[in-house]
Formats: sequence, C-alpha cells, structure tokens
Amino acid sequence: MTKYTKKEFDKLLKERLNSEYGTTLDVASNQQIYRALAIIARRLMSAQHKKFQSRAYGTGAKQVYYLCMEFLMGRSLKTSLFNLGLNEVAEAVLSDAGIKIESIYEEEPDAGLGNGGLGRLAACYLDGMATTGICGTGYSILYEYGIFKQKIVDGWQQEKADNWLPGGQVWLKSHPDQSIEIKFDGDIEESWEGSYHHVTHRHYNSVIAVPSDMYVQGYDGQGVAKLRLWQAKAPDFDMNSFNAGEYGSAITKNASAELISKILYPNDNHREGKILRLRQQYFLSAASIGDICQNHLSQWGSLDTLPEKAAIQLNDTHPTLAIPELMRILLDECGYDWDKAFDICQRTFAYTNHTVMSEALEKWNLDIFRSTLPRIYSIVEEMDRRCRADFEKAFPGDWGKINYMAILGDNQVRMANICCYVCHSINGVSKLHSQIIKDSVFHDYYLYKPQAFKNVTNGIAYRRWLLASNPGLTKLLSETIGEGFKHDASQLSKLNAYKNDKTVLKALEDVKKANKVEFASYLEKTTGQVIDPNSIFDCQVKRMHEYKRQHLNALNIAAQYLYLKDHPNAEFAPKTYIFGAKAAPGYYMAKQMIRLICKLGDLIDADPAVREKLRVVYLEDYNVSLSERLMPASEVSEQISLAGTEASGTGNMKFMLNGAVTLGTLDGANVEIAAAAGKENEIIFGMLTEEVNQMKATGYHPTMFINSDEVAMEVLNFLEKGWNGESFHEVVNNLRTSDPYMVMADFKDYRRAQADVQKLYADRTRWNQMSLANIANSGVFSADRSVLDYARDIWGAHPVK
Repeated sequence: MTKYTKKEFDKLLKERLNSEYGTTLDVASNQQIYRALAIIARRLMSAQHKKFQSRAYGTGAKQVYYLCMEFLMGRSLKTSLFNLGLNEVAEAVLSDAGIKIESIYEEEPDAGLGNGGLGRLAACYLDGMATTGICGTGYSILYEYGIFKQKIVDGWQQEKADNWLPGGQVWLKSHPDQSIEIKFDGDIEESWEGSYHHVTHRHYNSVIAVPSDMYVQGYDGQGVAKLRLWQAKAPDFDMNSFNAGEYGSAITKNASAELISKILYPNDNHREGKILRLRQQYFLSAASIGDICQNHLSQWGSLDTLPEKAAIQLNDTHPTLAIPELMRILLDECGYDWDKAFDICQRTFAYTNHTVMSEALEKWNLDIFRSTLPRIYSIVEEMDRRCRADFEKAFPGDWGKINYMAILGDNQVRMANICCYVCHSINGVSKLHSQIIKDSVFHDYYLYKPQAFKNVTNGIAYRRWLLASNPGLTKLLSETIGEGFKHDASQLSKLNAYKNDKTVLKALEDVKKANKVEFASYLEKTTGQVIDPNSIFDCQVKRMHEYKRQHLNALNIAAQYLYLKDHPNAEFAPKTYIFGAKAAPGYYMAKQMIRLICKLGDLIDADPAVREKLRVVYLEDYNVSLSERLMPASEVSEQISLAGTEASGTGNMKFMLNGAVTLGTLDGANVEIAAAAGKENEIIFGMLTEEVNQMKATGYHPTMFINSDEVAMEVLNFLEKGWNGESFHEVVNNLRTSDPYMVMADFKDYRRAQADVQKLYADRTRWNQMSLANIANSGVFSADRSVLDYARDIWGAHPVK
C-alpha cells in the first residue's frame, strides 16, 4: 500500500489542482478539491489493479466475472481513501487549509445504478473480492440516469431524473478502443458446407458498447476489483438523412441506440418498455461475454480452457442471455459443435436466485424475443428441444413436469429455466431461501440435478457501515477488543466477553446516544424535521413493496396514536419511526402506502397531545450515503416481511452490525441473524413459513382476523374514514379483501412485539446487552465471508497471494 506523509500528500494534491484546474488549494472550490482527490485515488487504484492482475496472470489465477444489471455503488471518495489508507492524511492536509473533509465528501453524487438490495449486494461483493484477493470484475450498464430522485409532494412520490454522471464521471476511465458491436433485429440465414454450419445475420441494427472502468480498492491490501460499465453508442451518424435535410430522422436513429444506457430500468408495463428492457439485458450480456472471450483468448489462445480459467456468475435472471450469447460465439464464430459448446457453458456459468416472487422470474413474450434477437432465439429454441429430450429421460411420460421445466412454453421464453438447465450451480442467498427454492420454486430442477443447488448467505462490505460510518463505535471496539476486527469480521465475537461489563455497556449506550444526536442534527439541518434523540429510533428502510409490509408498521403506528389519544397519561417510551423507501414508478399500491405513512406523520405532528411521544419521519430520496448516516443511530431494525417472501435482506445485517435489535419475522437472513446473536437478543413475531404455506393451502380470509380483533377493526375504520379530507380506502380495501401478504394475520402478534420493545428498552442494561450481542455476532455477515464461500463452493477460485 502506498503511504504518504502529510507533506507528500499536500504536494500531490496541490500539483493535481494546478495541472487539472490551474488553481491553488487556498482558492479552489470544494468541487475542484473533490475531483482532484478522486483523480489521485483513481490513478492509485488503477496502478494497483495492473499490479494485482499481472500477479494473477503470473500464477494462472481464475478470473471471476460478476454480471448484474445493477451496481448501487453510492459514493466512492470516502471509501476509496479509507481503503487506500489515505483518509487521515487527506483530512490533515485539508484541515491545515481550513477545509473540513466532510464538506468535500458531500460534493460527490451517489452512483445510484440500482434499485436496492440486489445492486448494493453486487457493490459489496466487489469490495469483498478486492479485500480477499479474488480476481473479480463486475459488469453492468453505465446508466446516464440512475435510480430516480424522489420528491414527496403532499404525501405523493414524484420521480425526478437523477443525472449523476457529471459529478461521477471522474471515477470512470473510458476505453473506446475496447468497444464491442452488438446486433439487434434483422433476420438469420443458415447454410451448411459439409459439416460446417454457416450463420449470417442480415439487416440488423448495430449498437456499439463502449466500456468505462471504475475501481474498487480492497481494504488495506493489494487487491483491487474492477467494475466495467457499458455505454450504448450509435455506430455512426446518418449523414445521408442529415444531408437530405431529414434532421429528425438522423437524430432519432442515434437516440434510439443510445436509449439503451440512458436510464436504469424503464417501466415495463407497456410494450415499448418491455422491448427496451430486453435490449438492455442483451446489450449487457453480449458486451460482457464478448469482453470475457477476448480477455481469455488474448491470454490463453483458445476457449477450450474457459471453464478452468473463468467463472461467470449471473446475479439474478437479468443477465441470463449471456448463456445463449456464449453459445453463439462458440458455435458461429469458433466452429464448436453443440455438445462441446454446451459443455463449456455448463462448466462456466453459475446462477444466483434472489427472489421467490414469480413476477421476478422473468419471462419474455416469444414474438418480441424472436424479432429483437433472431439468432439468440434460434439457439434458445434448440436448447428447448434438447432440454425436453433430457427431461423425458429423467421423468419419462411426466409431461406436466417437462412442460413446466422447459425453456419455452405458454408463448414465452423463461429466463430462470435457461439458468437452471445450463448452470452448474444454482444458489439462494440465505439458508431459508435456499431451502425454499429446492422445496418449491425450482423443486423439479432440484429433483433433476440436486448436486447443483447451493447456499451462500449474503454479506455486506461491513467496513463501510462500521469503520467509515461509525467512528465512535469503531474506537470503542478497538479499545476493547483490539484492531483485528478491521481485517477479519469474525474477531468481533471477542466482544461477547464483555456482555456483563457495566463500563463497556455504558460506553456502548453513550456511543449510540452521540450517533442519535448527530443524526437528529443532520436531519434538522437538511430537512427541517425535528426529532428527539432521547426517543427510541425505530427504522424501516428498504424498497417500498407490499411484501416488505411497511403498511403493517403504519397500522401499528395508527393503533399507538389512537391509544395515546384515549390514554394521555399512559406510560409510553417516546418513539420516532423512521422510514426511507422508493416505490417503483408504476407501482400504485406502493405509492399509496407512502402517502399513508406521510399523512399519518403529519397528523401526529399537528397534535400537541401526542407528538412528544410519537413521531414519524419519512426520509426523502433514501440512498446509500443517507444509509451510512442512519445505521449508526438506529436502535430497532424493522424486518417484517411475510415469512417466505424475503430472500435474504442485507439492510438487516447493517443494522445488526451497528447494534440495532431486529424486530422481525423469521424470514430471509433474519433466521440466521437470530441464530447468530441468540433469539433472546432479537424480538421475533409472526407466522413461520410453514404456517404461511398451510394458511395459503386452506384459504386465507383476512376478515377472520379483523373481526376477532377490536384494535384491527378500530384502526381500519379510522384509516377508511381518514382525516382532513384524506382517505386511505384503497389500502384498507386491499387489507380487508385480498391482503396478499397476510398483514392482518400477523397484526396482533406485531403489536405484542412492539409492546416488548417498550418493556425491554426501559431496562437499559438488558437493552444494551442485546445491542452488544448483535454487534459481537455480526461478523459472519461480512461480504468477505460470502465471497470466500462462492470462491470455494461455486467458482473454484483462489485468492491471489
């Protein structure tokens, strides 16, 4: 690792400011200082990456390629300086010039190239690969506009474009010389010359994929991971149309090519959106596979050895088309026969499933697929013919099963089935989820190839949420258990020895209090919302979705409000409920849930009889950097999805690491969190997965639970009637009639759990012990551990020494 003295770093920064902007440190703007620091960090990481990869090539190490439609990177400057070991020297140099480094960090926009957990996990895994010394490259799309900026206007979510690139571009190095041509549309001509199969793609439309690289530095080590992001460009400008005065048509051709990397995930509730999304997925897959093949050929000269030297992980079904694209290259460009090509694909690809929701197991309309990707369609069609023959051997005559497992069916191309048929490994992302996919989602595939099914529980880049975001807790840990946990999260378990140490428990409480004060002052400064740092901070931050059940939380807040109105002198520990979530632009019910939470907050805020005891805060435009501020201040972590619906969750791990107590169902990784910290140190409620399934089988009727529960009836009537001319009829009607995620079945037990929070929090020693147990046992949820699990069980890759 390059170490700089203060004097050396001061000189480096001043030289960079002078050469880039012709300015000096005393007059440079914060934006110029941010960019100069970013360039210094990027160049150091780039040089380090070259060294790391040449060591890898020298030892013949296996390369890991991680394909994902989303990488939610957040901000890079603080983490990069931190991992390079330069944060303190940079802070000191700026401090001498009268500049606070925090104000420089604030100049950077969040790289919001993702919606939530999936993209954040991918970002954490790059950090994990770099830190553990696995040769990792992530592939995604260079979206010009990331996930939308959220404005809440009168309770309604409004979406504004997030133009992050002007401020984020400084992290990217473009490589136009390594561009790849992608072909869409047109038609296919096939011919045979002896045994050689000729395929010609005619009348196609080209899009050029231009790569830009950003680097992720491993903590205090030599490892660096690369994220290669593809930008769509038109192959050339249509001069003929332009010269003929058809300016609109000349521009349109360009624009339609470049639309592919314009914005993260179009709304796909209309045909145009579906086609664009399919084009995005093929664009990412084809560009990445082309790049991987070129890399491999330049080093090894033949694709025969691809499975030995490369592992390709498909993160969810979005990059599935990488499979038929590699088949296309092997068949059409390298002249392999089908069996050999298929064998190479099987041994190279692995698939991570992230959801049990059927709508997320993507299926494409056959006609759209065939016209957009004619050659890929013909490969998929052949794959379907062969898979049906294979299944017929395994399950003779069981046509129901064969049709269900097949790649084509019901006029659709089924992406998850392509992954399950081809990949040598299929993994879930928590123990419970991996069991569920074997029992239900992919049960037939489990019977067909049981050895392919694995589990890798998710992990987080814990240094970002602890060392970089919670310096108070980091300092206490260093003084109590030594510095080893900074490299090795499992050493956090040494804290268990202090669970009855009054001094440590008190220090832990003081750190939490200081973090709460800091968060409250940040919130007031940036939004004007005032919250009481002496109240319990109860947080639910994640995507807004019915299965995550933010409306269950809201029902309880309404119940507490009505209770406090009726019992103004009741014993009640003051509580601040903190929400942060974006709803997908086309998801009406999720937007109604946001409105309900915001309006409930306004009602409570305007009521002097209640507002000292109850407060609701909605964090507008919740993102990674806001998460870094919230996690250290959190005390209750709401993980209340219906059992059997959340694959894993990773927010739950960040809360745990920062000492929050999980209030949750036994769903996703909550099961493992409760096992690691001890069930007595979490507050668990609600039905188990088996009970949910049983209730679904016998028929679920929410009215059964509503009619036998006076509080439920009162709350639903209150919301139905509404206040100040606002009614929440749609949310209430949904809960009374269909209630797809069984909110009403769990409502009573959830209220019991919330009452337990009140009781436990009042016993300060007990609460601090619970908090300590969570911190001490969170090490297993490090991304370093996850990545090494993948490397050992799935990729067959070893750290570069």
